[in-house]
Amino acid sequence: MEKLYTAEVTATGGRRGHIVSSDGVLDMPLSLPEGLGGEKGKTNPEQLFAAGYAACFQSALLVVAGKHHERLDTESTVKAHVDLLKGENGKYGLGVKLTVDLKGLDKEKAQQMVDEAHQICPYSIGVQGNVEVQLEVV
Repeated sequence: MEKLYTAEVTATGGRRGHIVSSDGVLDMPLSLPEGLGGEKGKTNPEQLFAAGYAACFQSALLVVAGKHHERLDTESTVKAHVDLLKGENGKYGLGVKLTVDLKGLDKEKAQQMVDEAHQICPYSIGVQGNVEVQLEVV
């Protein structure tokens, strides 16, 4: 594969630390999720992963829509739900559910486009075989 872009972010202090991107656009404190004893008003790795996945999947949908000669409604959305999971032997993992609302498309066409987007989205490809991803069309 040809490298198109490299994102560089440095983390210090783990989940209660700080992140900064090489270009300075991201520069923020981190916390555990509030429900796990974290501080209100700070982001966490799961939120950052969800944001990236949702945006990337939306872009994959735009590519698929173009191939189908469809124009997505500007109000169409992808909502990523990222679960932090704890399994046996103290192992942690992630679970993902993508809820996709392609306004103006019938459910069958929307489902077809979501399935196709899942085949080309870099996040979907990257987690394949490691993270269970549920796709829901609303």
